[in-house]
Amino acid sequence: MPRYIDAKTILSTVKAKPDTYFGLSYNMNLYRGCQHGCIYCDSRSECYKLGDLSDIRIKKDAIQILERELRSKRIKGTVGFGSMNDCYMPVEREHQLTRKALQLMVRYKFPVHIITKSDLVTRDADLLKEISKVYAAVSVTITTTDDELSKIIEPNAPVSSKRFEALKQLSAKGIYCGITFMPVLPHITDTKANITEMVNRAADCGVKYILPAFGLTIRDGQREYLYQQFDKHFPSLREKYISEFGNNYNCPTPKANELYGVFYNLCKEKGISTQMNFYRPTQPIQQKLNFE
Repeated sequence: MPRYIDAKTILSTVKAKPDTYFGLSYNMNLYRGCQHGCIYCDSRSECYKLGDLSDIRIKKDAIQILERELRSKRIKGTVGFGSMNDCYMPVEREHQLTRKALQLMVRYKFPVHIITKSDLVTRDADLLKEISKVYAAVSVTITTTDDELSKIIEPNAPVSSKRFEALKQLSAKGIYCGITFMPVLPHITDTKANITEMVNRAADCGVKYILPAFGLTIRDGQREYLYQQFDKHFPSLREKYISEFGNNYNCPTPKANELYGVFYNLCKEKGISTQMNFYRPTQPIQQKLNFE
């Protein structure tokens, strides 16, 4: 069962704001821990000190703290929802902190970028449409087009087909959305067939962009859990990863160059961007003074 924890702050400032990949100026986590159970999740890394990710903690008074912080910000910048967890994991259905936070974004006119693996995001299409008057982006993470494989590598998240359907619904409502195609797992999802199907289905859903990362990052803490899951679902893959990557942090697929070529050519053919359009604050119009 989720439990409550105290929180001093909700918004954190991105060091190099806005960041050049997702366009974020601020990050926000309303919960601690994540229920999706993805076998490759970087949040398990020891450096974050999150403990057991399945231990879900709800930040007490999160919405009141967030409102206070939004009021104090002199410069508006894009707020990223859920940097260390998924803001639409199952606990959100009952507690609705993400929806309440979006209501504040409407009130204070802050731009947002949501990254999620859940089709629950469609519940808040009404708010996202309103925020779009300033700027709203929804990036749905999809790593494989195979539902059965997604059940193994992302066991508690909605299957990939549900995520594609969510994108289709959001796109039909005029909400700017795309796919975070990451990580692409070496020797699991790094196939031409997966990439081709990903781009084709993205085009069918009307997405505007796909952000790729053909490989994954592995750190202490995360590595041990990943290899345990490999032993269970992909026998002998542990040895292959150890041989190819050792203790490296960045672990690109050995076929990265070839696969990026396939990916970029397909995206160009389908008219899908491989970069996002970011929030651009409107500049006040300078009125010229006429002294004549």
